[in-house]
Amino acid sequence: MPKTEEEGAAVPASSRGSWSSFLKSMASFNGDLSSMTAPAFILSTTSLTEFSAYWAEMPRLLVAPSKEPDPQKRAMLVLRWFLSTLKQQYASRNEKLGSEKKPLNPFLGELFMGSWEDEEGTTQLVSEQVSHHPPVTAYSIWNKNNGVRLQGYNAQKASFRTTINVRQVGHALLHFDKWDEDYLITLPALHIEGLIGGSPYVELNQSTYIVGSNGFTSRIDYSGKGWVSGTKNSLKAVMYPHGKEKSKDSIIYYADGSWTGDFTIKDAKKHVVEQYNAKKEPKTALKVAPLQEQDPLESRRAWQKVAEAIQKGDMNTTAHEKTIIEESQRALRKKEQSEKRQWERRFFTRLTSVPLLDQLFKEVPYGSPEQDQTNGIWMFDPALAKNANPKFNDEL
Repeated sequence: MPKTEEEGAAVPASSRGSWSSFLKSMASFNGDLSSMTAPAFILSTTSLTEFSAYWAEMPRLLVAPSKEPDPQKRAMLVLRWFLSTLKQQYASRNEKLGSEKKPLNPFLGELFMGSWEDEEGTTQLVSEQVSHHPPVTAYSIWNKNNGVRLQGYNAQKASFRTTINVRQVGHALLHFDKWDEDYLITLPALHIEGLIGGSPYVELNQSTYIVGSNGFTSRIDYSGKGWVSGTKNSLKAVMYPHGKEKSKDSIIYYADGSWTGDFTIKDAKKHVVEQYNAKKEPKTALKVAPLQEQDPLESRRAWQKVAEAIQKGDMNTTAHEKTIIEESQRALRKKEQSEKRQWERRFFTRLTSVPLLDQLFKEVPYGSPEQDQTNGIWMFDPALAKNANPKFNDEL
C-alpha cells in the first residue's frame, strides 16, 4: 500500500532501533531538545542560519505592497505575502527530503549570505548567529529597487509532551521606504507530527499577528488534522483596524484555506480579492558564493565536512567533524573571557528597547518582544554592515 502524505518516508529498517531509542530519550529529556543528537537518517545537512532565506523566495510578493497606494490594500498584500512564506518555511523540507529533518545548530558568529535576481532587481540576504546562550539567529533582507527591508530574529524553545512542541521567540519587521511604514510580524508556534512512524512533519498552531504602523492588524489562526475532524495545515485570518480584534463588524478582509495549498482572501462583503496556490507560485533561485570564495564562518563552508558525512550516513565522521567545530568555538569563548571582551557581531546590534516595537506590540496579546528570551532585541546595523567583511555586492 502506498504511503500517505502524512506518513512520508518510513524509517529505514537499519535505523528503527536508533529511532526508537531516540524517541525514548526525548520522552525523558529535561532541557532544550535541540541539543540532542538524532539518528543519521533524521539529520539535516542545513544549518538554521539558512532558514532565513525562506522569507524571500518569491521577491515579487515581498515587494508588491510597496507599489500599492491604498493603505488597506497594502496591509492586505502584506498578509498575502506572509501567508505565502509559510509553506517554504515549514513544509518545503518535508516535501523535498521525505520528512522534516533536525537542522544543524549554528555556532556563534555563523553567517549565511545570498541574493535573488528577478524582475524586481536584486534582493539580498544576510543571516547571522548573534547569540549562543540562548541560540538566536538574526537576519536582514532588502530590495533596494523597491525600498523594501525585512529584518528580524528568532530563537526556538523545544519541549516534548507526547510530541515535540516548539515555541518560536522573536519577530520580523517589514519596512517600506515609500510609505515610511512598518509591519510587526510575530512567529507561529509549531509541533511535530509523524514521530511514531519516523516521518516527522510540521504543523502550525495557535495565532500570529501582523501589526501595521498604518493602523491595521491581521490575526492568523492555525489548526491541523485532529483525531476526529479538521484539515491538515489549515489557516483562517482576519484584518481589522487597531483595537477592533473582537469586533466582527470591523473586519476588512478575511483569509481562509491551507498554508501548503490554496488560500483565498475576501473583502468585508465576502468578494474574492486574492487567490493563492502555494504549489504553483514560482520561486526564485537563491544565489550564494562558491564554497572556496565564502568566508570561513559562512554556513555551507563551515559545515561542509559535516554535511558530507551526514549524506553518507557516517555518524562517526559526523560526530568527529562537529566536535572540531564545537571545540574551536569553546576555545574562542575562553579566549574572549580571558581578554574580558565579547564576540563582535558583524551586522547586528543588540538593543534593550525600540520605541517602534513597543508601540506595535500593544496590538499583540503578550505585548512584548520578550527580549529576556533572546538576549536582547537584535536590529540590523548599517554602520557595522558597511565595514563588514565579507561585503555585499550592492550598497546598503
